Amino acid sequence: MAEHRTMQRAALLDAARSLLSEGGTEALTFPALAQSTGLARSSVYEYFRSRAAVVEELCAVDFPVWAAEVEAAMAEAGTPEAKVEAYVRQQLALVGDRRHRAVVAISAGELDAGARERIRAAHGGLIAMVVEALADLGHEQPRLAAMLLQGVVDSAVRRIELGAAEDPQEIADAAAAMALRGVQG
Repeated sequence: MAEHRTMQRAALLDAARSLLSEGGTEALTFPALAQSTGLARSSVYEYFRSRAAVVEELCAVDFPVWAAEVEAAMAEAGTPEAKVEAYVRQQLALVGDRRHRAVVAISAGELDAGARERIRAAHGGLIAMVVEALADLGHEQPRLAAMLLQGVVDSAVRRIELGAAEDPQEIADAAAAMALRGVQG
């Protein structure tokens, strides 16, 4: 029975990923989850008490997975410059991934303070990965530089997701260049 519940929960999370990545936060409703999984709506409530609870679990499950992918890409890079570039490019490479799209689609307003704090902590962990590389490059304020760098990455993510005029590869190249050379081009 426990295994069945685990499978149902995984199916609900997978349905939530699809709904979020295709239609954003508004698309994530209990009736839609029920329809996607073939469960009764009352059954969905047995697993999650609210949309925020679904979102929170998705973040808990998916964020560490793609953070690990960013970390792995950085670990393969030899120099501090290459680590910074890997940090930027790997995050942008994950944009098409449903897990990433779902986490990005989640608006902070939907979450309670505890969930927001956990997501902030996870983002902090992501930023912490690049602080050391920035310190190795001689940045006087590597933590501040890391937070600003993440802002560049977040903007590039949004640009790719909007289906901007530029090719995703061009956006990734521009973001990596900005990360490494600032606005000097």
